[in-house]
Amino acid sequence: MNAYPLLIKQLLHTPLSNAPDQEIVYRDISRYDYRTLASRISRLGSALPVKPGQTVAVMDWDSHRYLECFFAIPMLGAVLQTVNVRLPCEQILYTLNHARADLLLIHEDFLPLLDEMQGKLETVKNFVLLSDREKPDCPSSFLAGYETLLAGGNEDHTFPDFDENCRATVFYTTGTTGAPKGVYFTHRQLVLHTLSVAAGLGTAPLQGGFGRGDVYMPITPMFHVHAWGLPYIATMLGIKQVYPGRYQPDVLLNLIKDEGVTFSHCVPTVLHLLLASPLASDLSGWKVVIGGSALPKALAQAALAKGVDIFAGYGLSETCPVLSLGQLECGDDLSSESQLLQRIKAGRAIPLVEMRIVDEDGNELPRDGKTAGEVVVRAPWLTQGYLRDEKASEYLWRGGYLHTGDIGTKDDKGVVNITDRLKDVIKCSGEWLSSLELESLILEHPAVSEVAVIGVPDAKWGERAYAMVVLKEGMEANPNDLRKSIDRCVDEGRLSRYARLTEFAFVSMLPRTSVGKLDKKRMREDVRMSSDQKAR
Repeated sequence: MNAYPLLIKQLLHTPLSNAPDQEIVYRDISRYDYRTLASRISRLGSALPVKPGQTVAVMDWDSHRYLECFFAIPMLGAVLQTVNVRLPCEQILYTLNHARADLLLIHEDFLPLLDEMQGKLETVKNFVLLSDREKPDCPSSFLAGYETLLAGGNEDHTFPDFDENCRATVFYTTGTTGAPKGVYFTHRQLVLHTLSVAAGLGTAPLQGGFGRGDVYMPITPMFHVHAWGLPYIATMLGIKQVYPGRYQPDVLLNLIKDEGVTFSHCVPTVLHLLLASPLASDLSGWKVVIGGSALPKALAQAALAKGVDIFAGYGLSETCPVLSLGQLECGDDLSSESQLLQRIKAGRAIPLVEMRIVDEDGNELPRDGKTAGEVVVRAPWLTQGYLRDEKASEYLWRGGYLHTGDIGTKDDKGVVNITDRLKDVIKCSGEWLSSLELESLILEHPAVSEVAVIGVPDAKWGERAYAMVVLKEGMEANPNDLRKSIDRCVDEGRLSRYARLTEFAFVSMLPRTSVGKLDKKRMREDVRMSSDQKAR
């Protein structure tokens, strides 16, 4: 019997057979069908001067080129490194050297960064220029421009079969603690993740479905966890795909309207920006998965008011990433408030995922929706460790489960609710306060645009909650106004009395990581430095 390995190239069979005329769109610059996609993948694969096992790094905005690289590079048996272009230059350099990249495909927007790295790159020897211009000025030291390279390639190139456990991709976590860590995935893992997430989305009984009639546009960078794996799913299903390039709110909203986009995913910050635009008056028919950070109740309400079918997804860089989805199920309480709360939770595990809530000794906790512990998981596509970091890998997988570092609960229907990060939970007089719950309550005030709650040292209580608040333009509020929702929950017994100690600071903006998450480590450092200066 002939073996049929689970390779990324197998994801191309169905669209070429069933939907070869479907479109792939890049802004207002490029529009072609799946036949052309396959041809360009073959041309790229035949033209790249790499061998199996070598690493090819890509620095680009979300584009059709990136989609082609998602396939062609791993299909050669090489490793695709998706470079986080929002990291500081020294961290980009670190990731390229640590991954031992051999070839770099780089957009001309990032050439100034390359100039800063010249002479410090340890393994990268060849470069290919990416550009939206028809005839870009290609540096003499480069192999070629991307389109020139493809023009010389073979559209009939055949990609070989090989071991499905070969590494296909590598990328780096954002490095909020220490140097960025490399996580990696095999062909088998990516194919299984694709199939399972497609099943989880495609079998949604009430809302949040993703199928062949949808139009897909990512609003999560393709360098970040393979854009959550959705480009692989969209391609496998033969769905119309729209790639927006560099994110600009008006461009994104116009593409949603003009191209009929029905399915996207993003972090809360991006959705917040989009909803604030005058172009976002009616977004009916648009389904959006929110991940990367908790989906605040107030943001979900604002999205629903504009017709968005919004719901949360949960996962980590280390988990490829999707583990669960906050979709509504048959039998759920569909009253307005209950439905809203279901949408903002991490939700139920997708097929093949085992999610447990455990105590410090690894014992599983009751499924009562109240008892909180760490979320640990197993699934066939989780990273097996951090690249060249054995100690951190062992710690990640202690006890045979991947430790997420998130605190959560699980109810008798399997719904997981993330209450905080272990490193962000506030320990006040021996009790835990959820920073996420406090943020959600403060966001109920109509004057609040954004908020982040952190724990700061307190001589009496150990820690107390410290809320950094961004107000909406032209609106005012004072700490007593913002504390009312917290006091109400304390009075009702739903929140610890130590929540009353919350201190408020009004700021113009909140620090964020390179992928748009709240950078609470930096916030804690800023508050500590400010306190030290006052003490002097």
